[in-house]
Amino acid sequence: MSTPGLSRPVTAGPAPALEDELPPYVGIAMNAVRLVRTEGDAADALAALMAADAIGFDTESKPTFAKGEVSTGPHLVQLALDDVVWLFQTATPAGTALAIPVMKPVLESDAILKAGFGLGDDVRRLRAKFGIEAKNVLDLSTALRRRGERNPLGAKSAVARFLGQRLQKSKRITTTNWSLPRLSEQQLKYAADDAHAALRIYRHWRANPPA
Repeated sequence: MSTPGLSRPVTAGPAPALEDELPPYVGIAMNAVRLVRTEGDAADALAALMAADAIGFDTESKPTFAKGEVSTGPHLVQLALDDVVWLFQTATPAGTALAIPVMKPVLESDAILKAGFGLGDDVRRLRAKFGIEAKNVLDLSTALRRRGERNPLGAKSAVARFLGQRLQKSKRITTTNWSLPRLSEQQLKYAADDAHAALRIYRHWRANPPA
């Protein structure tokens, strides 16, 4: 769904020549990352997310390596508010039972904007696996491209361009097994930052629209 002011290409100033010279992106604190484990957690997440005007949105799936192997993801769904990120594990029936009553009304809400990067696969997998028809989705990869740019804008480049910071994207973490019942703190932080950074960039853009 289109959003007022987001239909034209971004004309932000030039990005720094070397992203490695930028200060690191700190991201959200671990005490603000909430892994939904109980019905109480799910109820808290639903109440907070349904009251939002916009959220950061991303998913993670166990990587596939064999030729012809079909992904069974998403195995983790991240929904970020400005001050907290809710993480939903969907690799097991128990986790899915907690997640669906929250994810479905939030992601299908026309009133809540869902911002993220490269969301095509995320949306398709949620539809195929859970029957969730995500609405009012803003893919920042294309919405925030500069005039004349053809390639999609990744989260790392967007954080450098709009926030002036260096987002670490570790391939070692990206390709870990996201379907494990117990995720490491590194995995949780990585996943939370992906969704939260998207919301931060969206907020920054709305507060500093191009001329």
